[in-house]
Amino acid sequence: MSVFLFLGLSLFFFFFFYVFLSLAQQNISKRTPSTSARHITHCPPSHPIIGCLLSFYRNRSRLLDWYTDLLSQSPTHTIVIRRLGACRTVVTANPGNVEHVLKANFHNYPKGVPFTSILGDFLGCGIFNVDGPLWTAQRKLACHEFTTNTLRDFVVRTLKAEVESRLLPLLEDYADTDRTLDLQELLRRFAFDTVCQVSLGTDPDCLDLSRPLPPLVTAFDDASRICAMRATSPVYLVWKIKRALNIGSEKKLAEAVKLVHGDILDIIRTRKKKLLQDNDDQHIKYDGDLLSRFLAAGHSEEMVRDMVISFVMAGRDTTSAAMTWLFWLLAQNSNAEQAIMSEVDTILDRSNNKCLDFEALKEMRFLKACLCESMRLYPPVAWDSKHAAADDVLPDGTPVRKGDRVTYFPYGMGRMEELWGKDRLEFKPDRWLVGPGVEGGAEGELRGVSPYKYPVFQAGPRVCLGKEMAFIQMKYVVASTLRRFEIRPVLENRPVFVPLLTAHMAGGLKVVVKKRS
Repeated sequence: MSVFLFLGLSLFFFFFFYVFLSLAQQNISKRTPSTSARHITHCPPSHPIIGCLLSFYRNRSRLLDWYTDLLSQSPTHTIVIRRLGACRTVVTANPGNVEHVLKANFHNYPKGVPFTSILGDFLGCGIFNVDGPLWTAQRKLACHEFTTNTLRDFVVRTLKAEVESRLLPLLEDYADTDRTLDLQELLRRFAFDTVCQVSLGTDPDCLDLSRPLPPLVTAFDDASRICAMRATSPVYLVWKIKRALNIGSEKKLAEAVKLVHGDILDIIRTRKKKLLQDNDDQHIKYDGDLLSRFLAAGHSEEMVRDMVISFVMAGRDTTSAAMTWLFWLLAQNSNAEQAIMSEVDTILDRSNNKCLDFEALKEMRFLKACLCESMRLYPPVAWDSKHAAADDVLPDGTPVRKGDRVTYFPYGMGRMEELWGKDRLEFKPDRWLVGPGVEGGAEGELRGVSPYKYPVFQAGPRVCLGKEMAFIQMKYVVASTLRRFEIRPVLENRPVFVPLLTAHMAGGLKVVVKKRS
């Protein structure tokens, strides 16, 4: 019965859209602004009732570049999008606007119900999907834990074990053979292992390529992908109907979420029982990982579940995406690759223990500049949105109405000439350094850049708590890999950047591995 109802509704909406889209198409030449008018409005062609749905649909496979083109034509780097089935959306690549939304008028721009409903089934009440007192409480707890030296040391120990005993031996096995390796998939597996050990205290051992991925990993992938499909759907009502009828992608999402929530709760309960057994006074004590710390704080199992799911999702996909794009960029820029190796060798030569400890990693300024430059061009999170709680006016004069979505756009900001210069599309790590850059042997100091010009890690009260941990992980992996191996992509064409909840490289990054002489 539900299938027939869905088919009936689908036919109704198809007829509805067909009529209006046909009328709009017939009158497009009359209703489309002239070139000069477009330059004044800096918005896509809009029509009665459907708004810019036609343009949105035509550009659905290149939304990032479409928005970037529109923003680059706007003197304020801000545009307004109106389309049927979605709230009025202000998209900005203006640092002044970004600072206003993320800091100056922070309380007027929460995530908002339209956003949290998209991720609510998956992330629940986790820190990345809540506002108000619930967010404040989780933020305080997480902020305290992320600033402890014990967690930092635990992360470095975990990285050392995972890199030395699994990642490097696997690359060694592929080195100097004719076999290709999907480096993106390898880094995602590595990141999942690492983030599970740091967040949950469990080791899924995803780098064992002889066996299939654990169901938990596949379920994470499915849940993330389908939630992202919700966010980019031309008409939100469609996925909401599918969810109500439990069919199609929404049925698959429900199954994936059930598996993720169930498995994480089982891990939590098993760990909680063990922690209590290990302590005679029946109080949970801190262990190295975040899960034991959250349990020790006395939160409910469901709250802890939602918190760690948020951290696992963010910690896995963001770092693996950033490293994938960096390895590809370094393959096109041999000077930068050589400068990284020179920096690593110099730091280790003067180090007492000759190993990649926290102090050595902290010194790697040029490697950090390369990571920053890679994420400027290919940010792990291409865009992020807030929803206005009350009417407002952005610093550039753009009016915002209560309920509007306001989207800041790191991908587009990295491509604005006014922000980064005429060479904005080039990979130039030395733009992050004061003093000698690539040609000078990577000896420059890191340049301070406003987080509102470069909001890859957000900014203001919601700035990413795991930012420094992410740099530690990425530095460790890149430095360890480049010292031992040459990574050479075998792609025929330029890779395609795909923005889901976190971005990735379409089709993966196929590479061959060569030992360094």
